[in-house]
Amino acid sequence: MTDVLGWRRKFGVLGPSTNTIVQPDFEAMRPIGVTNHYARIFTPNANAIDDASARTATELIGSNTLDAVRSVMTCEPDYLVMGMSAVTFFNGAKGADKFQKTIEDESGVKISIGSHSCAEALRTYGGVKKISFVSPYWPSMNREVANYFSDMGYETVREISLKRRSWISIAEVTTEELRGVLRELDGDDVDAIVQVGTNMSMIRLAAAAEMWLGKPVIAINTATYWHALRANGINDKIAGFGRLLEEF
Repeated sequence: MTDVLGWRRKFGVLGPSTNTIVQPDFEAMRPIGVTNHYARIFTPNANAIDDASARTATELIGSNTLDAVRSVMTCEPDYLVMGMSAVTFFNGAKGADKFQKTIEDESGVKISIGSHSCAEALRTYGGVKKISFVSPYWPSMNREVANYFSDMGYETVREISLKRRSWISIAEVTTEELRGVLRELDGDDVDAIVQVGTNMSMIRLAAAAEMWLGKPVIAINTATYWHALRANGINDKIAGFGRLLEEF
């Protein structure tokens, strides 16, 4: 028997309990026959006032993830999608691989994680060697992101840390602010721009920016959901969220 709504795939989505962006972003991109089942990773609304406190709060999310995995697996999803990005960049490509394996060993199903999804998106666009990126994180966490992309063969030319002081405040970053950030990140020396931080919605702005910048602009929520769909053989072309979902 097949789930009457999730007759193509049931996705278990793992995200911090403070995250208010992933769930609506993923729903906006969801094709018919796929259902998203959100499991909240217990996450106090951290008071991130410097590099050290931000990293400590992020590591707490990582340590609470397996409880959310066990919870969402009770609905027997076919696949998992990670709705939190920071820990998936820690310790480079090897750290991402280890994190992914830990989740898959616990759940018994595969998962798409933000770091590897962004790298796969860059590879899919083709011709990308130099990138810039924006995050809501503090500088020490941006270094983790840059180190990961270096491991995957991409040089970071520029990066911006928005230094948000709590997890909830990440969702308060405006489109107007992000438009200005994209202008700072762009340049003839950059082949693509990446946005990380899943509680910062950029799925529509990134799509628009691709048209006026003339280069790939990858929002992590778009990349992660795209990766999950394609990994499951769901190749629907979905308009309005950029070239990843429209062309690849």
